[in-house]
Amino acid sequence: MSQVDPAGALNRLSQATAWLVDVREPAEVQRVAFDDPRTLLMPLSELERRHTDLPRDAELILACASGGRSQMAAQFLRQRGHPQVVNLAGGLSAWLAHGLPVRRS
Repeated sequence: MSQVDPAGALNRLSQATAWLVDVREPAEVQRVAFDDPRTLLMPLSELERRHTDLPRDAELILACASGGRSQMAAQFLRQRGHPQVVNLAGGLSAWLAHGLPVRRS
């Protein structure tokens, strides 16, 4: 499965060539969230039901807290015909370690 590091993900988001898909659950997102306008919230618990809502014409960067759930989500989406899917290596933990923008409640 393809992965991208946080700096690479931010670059792709700033160029509007990708969407960041946060698969964490709402309670997790309430505490700390990715602060980027190209972030879509799609909890893993809703992915099977709602995956058709995601764009197919752009790269999707899947993210969770540390990379495990987003890896599963990325595999699921590839199996459902989403051609451009990558996993954010290290998830939100790596994003925070790189000092990238977040919102806290």
